[in-house]
This record gives sequence, C-alpha cells and structure tokens, in this order.
Amino acid sequence: MEASDELMKYRSPLVSRYASKEMAFNFSDRKKFVTWRRLWVHLATAQKALGLPISEAQVAEMESHVEDIDFAMATEEERKLRHDVMAHVHTFARCCPAAAPIIHLGATSCYVGDNTDLIMLRDGFDILLPKLARVVDRLANFAEKYADLPTLGYTHYQPAQLTTVGKRACLWLQDLAMDMRNLQRSRDDLRFRGVKGTTGTQASFLQLFQGDHDKVEDLDRMVTEMSGFKKSYLVTGQTYSRKVDIDSLSGLASLGATIHKICTDIRLLANLKEIEEPFEKDQIGSSAMPYKRNPMRAERCCSLARHLMALLSNPLQTASVQWLERTLDDSANRRISLPESFLTADIILSTLQNVTEGLVVYPKVIQRHIRHELPFMATENIIMAMVKAGGNRQDCHEKIRVLSQQAAAVVKQEGGDNDLLARVEADPYFSPVLGQLDALLDPSTFIGRAPQQVARFLSEEVRPLLEPYKSKMDVKIELEL
Repeated sequence: MEASDELMKYRSPLVSRYASKEMAFNFSDRKKFVTWRRLWVHLATAQKALGLPISEAQVAEMESHVEDIDFAMATEEERKLRHDVMAHVHTFARCCPAAAPIIHLGATSCYVGDNTDLIMLRDGFDILLPKLARVVDRLANFAEKYADLPTLGYTHYQPAQLTTVGKRACLWLQDLAMDMRNLQRSRDDLRFRGVKGTTGTQASFLQLFQGDHDKVEDLDRMVTEMSGFKKSYLVTGQTYSRKVDIDSLSGLASLGATIHKICTDIRLLANLKEIEEPFEKDQIGSSAMPYKRNPMRAERCCSLARHLMALLSNPLQTASVQWLERTLDDSANRRISLPESFLTADIILSTLQNVTEGLVVYPKVIQRHIRHELPFMATENIIMAMVKAGGNRQDCHEKIRVLSQQAAAVVKQEGGDNDLLARVEADPYFSPVLGQLDALLDPSTFIGRAPQQVARFLSEEVRPLLEPYKSKMDVKIELEL
C-alpha cells in the first residue's frame, strides 16, 4: 500500500504520534498471532509428553513456522470464515501440513485469545514498571536537591505556611510510590487462563485423556509454566474473569490521576515562574506570542491522563454484563480499551520522565514570592518576641493588626509591595525587637521539619522501591514533540 493511501485512513495518534516502539509492538498483530502459534506449540508439546499420539516431527514442524505468518492468507480466511482464530488455524495448517490434524486439539478460541491477552498484560506491566521507576528516581533526586529550599505552600491556591520545594516533590512521589506498588501487585496477581476448554470444565481434554484427571491437570500446569506463568486460574468460564481487566486497568487509571495532579501542579508553578519544564533551544511556545514558554509536555500528560482515567469505565461495564459462562460483547471493547490503556500510560510516563529530568527551578522568583507574604506570616513571631521583651500581647496584637491591614491595602488596592516590615520598623513601639527582625523573618525558620521529612521518606520508602530497577535507571527519553 502506498504511503499516500495510509494518509487516507484514520490512524490512532497513540501509536502514530506518541507510543514507544516496545509498547506499540506489545499490542501488535505480529506479537498477537506469533503468540497464538507459540501457544499451539506449547499445547501440542504438553499433549505429546502426556501420551497423546503426536509425533516429534509434528511439533518440530510447528516450531519452525511460528514466525512464518502469511497475513494476507489469514485475512482472506477470516473474510470467508468470519472467525479470526479458525482463520489462523487454517493459515498455520497450510504451512504445517503434517501437524495440521493436531493444531488446536481440544481447545477453544479463548485458549489462544485470552491467554495471549494475559501475556500482553503481563508484558505491558513489565514495560511500564521500569519507566515509572525512572520517573520516581528523577523526582527523588530533585526532592533531595531542593529539600531545604523554602517556598510558599498553598492551600485553596492561596498562600499558606512555607514548605520546601523538595517536600512538595515528595507529595508527588508518595502518590507515584503507591502507583508502583499497585502496578506491581496487579502484575504479580495475573494468572494464566490455561487449558480449560469451551466452558471452563476441561471436558474436551478429559475425553482426550480417556478420563485421566491427573493428566488434564498436568496439561494445564505444563502449558502454564511453558508460557511463563506460575499459576493458572483454577476456575474459568469460557474466558478468564473480566474482573482481571478491571484490576489491571484500575491501577493504570489511578496512575493517570497521579500524573494529572503532578502536571497540573507544574503548570500552576510555571504560571508563577517558580518552576518550568525543560524548553528546547529552538522550541516555539506560541505562533503569535514569541515570548511564551508554554508547559506543553505537562499539558500533554494532563490531556492523555484524562483519557486513561476515562478508559476504566470500559472493563467495569464489560465485567458487569458477562452473562453466565461468557458473552461476546466483551471482544470489540477489549480490543480497544486494553491496548489503549497501556499505550496511554506508556506515553505519559515517557513524557513525565523527560519533564522530571529537566525541571528548572528559579530560586530568586521563589524568594520574591516569599518576601511578599512572609511579613504577614511572621506577625506571631514578632508578637512573641515583643512579649519576651516585656510587652503586652493584646497591645502588640492590636498594633500588628492595624499595620497589617494598612500593608494589605497597599498590596491589594494600590498594587504595591508588602511594606509591613517597613511600618513595623518605623513604629517606636517595636524598637525593643528591631535587632531581631532579620532572624524572625528568616524563611528557613518557617519550614518546620520539611527537610528531615524528605530525607526519611526518600531513604525509607522511595529508594528501597527502586532497588529492583537499578540496572534500568540510565535509560534516557528522547521525546518526539
């Protein structure tokens, strides 16, 4: 097909524009159908080992053609048969004539379909977890570097007490650490559907083995182990329970919520000019406003994170309407929702790694914002110092209240700077503590135990979480903009 013909069809931007090669391949047709063939080889290999009349030559013939797929023939077969699995059985049988009689022996379509989906889910988690670990690592380094840098804390997006830049990053890290544990648990909880037959009773395999229950169980165990799983689900219908999909995608949706919050914070801080995402030398922020440095990476993360969160409704609804042993109204939905969830998570993690590797902090801007607000926050310190110098708390409180109102009027009504400190210095009443004002307004005295919290949190909770991924930490992200 000509390249121009491709441009006449819709292409998902998740693959054509954003996704990594490894995640795009994980849900590709080639991986899917090669995995089907490997599963047929596993089934025949185990059946032969357990005494069914299958020859070494038949198994060898199948193994030699696992990668040799005639996709054009498979497409034509599916057009005729209206059945994707049987189309690929026929296509495989064409290049394996000796093995043709025993391909897919005793199995139902979900033997290859569902087991392949579980392999893709497992492998998808294995792609995502190191990427998430790298984001956590970059943010942990950032938090450690700025553990002591005071910054305005905000509640209701209004200036509140001081925190530190590193402590704020730990709030992001704590959510990401929860996501890491959730994804790892979801990955480890995955089991294989195994060899269960049409309604999950293994009746066809019991017949093949002439009523030998032990051999049926051995078949299930052997194929499960050959496919890289430690356990299979002990009971299934025709499919594995679609609640498994809920469990897998809920962790990804929760990750989406975390990343949306982090990137929204970065966007807010970019507006304040306190922190910015990396900006390329030749990057254009706006076609009309050359001075702009838009947080486009963070915006992309927020945009795609919303899609990731929305996708969770699909497996919830699908699981709820699976009648009895199964219905086929799950199939078309899962072809979209499962790959898109992993592709979207992959994209936002890659983008966020790029952001966290190049976050730019502007300490002078942060200090200026602190200076605008700190005099108000320091009023209680000034009152306490006056009391220690022999003053009356109530008198001092009233003096400070009046001066604060005057300074606030200058800021809000006149657009001027906060001049509360100058007003305090000009009032003879406060002469006993004038020599202490610099110490009383030192930002580092307003951050509490933030630096200590950062150090303990990183050492006890974050760094241990990264240990299994040490060998994969050096991968850099070249972000396609």
